[in-house]
Amino acid sequence: MKEDQRPLQQRNKSPTSKLFTRSAAYVILVLLSYTLGYLSHTSPPQQQQLQPPSPVFQLADSPSQLDNFRVTAPCANSPLPPHLVFPTILDRVFNGSSPYSNFPPPYLSSFLKQRRIKGWGSYGAVFQHLIKRVKPQVIIEVGTFLGASALHMVNVTRELRLQTQILCLDDFRGWPGFRDRFKDIKMINGDVLLFQQFMQNVIYFNATGSVLPVPFSTASGLEKLCEWGITADLIEIDAGHDFISAWGDINRA
Repeated sequence: MKEDQRPLQQRNKSPTSKLFTRSAAYVILVLLSYTLGYLSHTSPPQQQQLQPPSPVFQLADSPSQLDNFRVTAPCANSPLPPHLVFPTILDRVFNGSSPYSNFPPPYLSSFLKQRRIKGWGSYGAVFQHLIKRVKPQVIIEVGTFLGASALHMVNVTRELRLQTQILCLDDFRGWPGFRDRFKDIKMINGDVLLFQQFMQNVIYFNATGSVLPVPFSTASGLEKLCEWGITADLIEIDAGHDFISAWGDINRA
């Protein structure tokens, strides 16, 4: 009897494993045939029409939708004539006398510069364009700081030979931390001298007959001007630069 010379690994292969391999191959072929047939006879899915997304918000398209955001103030029945604007401010704010009289007092002289002008966009062409077009008799500036814009408007009105009165509405307190950038603006007993330096600037440019300060917050000041019947041909809004402050000033103006 001859000894089986086949390798051990080959001798151990059983008919069962061969059967399993053939069966698995048949199953795979059947599945592939079924899949190909299904794909070839299935119609492609219909494309859905995309709808534009609905807007997150809509702008108000009627006055009533903005009523909750409006600021109203009681106003005089009729506006004051321009020649009464300065006398009214002097009477109601400064007790009938000019704030420039005998200014500066001796104790302040050493704290003020002869002139200290600083502004942002204060010399833009828009000032000359609007003043030349409107020829205003009264301008209200909401937000003044050291008076750069106001004094520029004085120069423009002089060049155009206009007799324009400019009211500068500002509380002259600056903003928290502004002295980090303006350390040369002095402070006495916690009172920053913005108002006094503004007045010194007006005197230096010989503009006391054209510029008059209204040293109050923009909200209370605009309400009082409206109540007193003081209106303007041009109004510059340049006080608080956040949305709420600017929106309130625009509505009150």
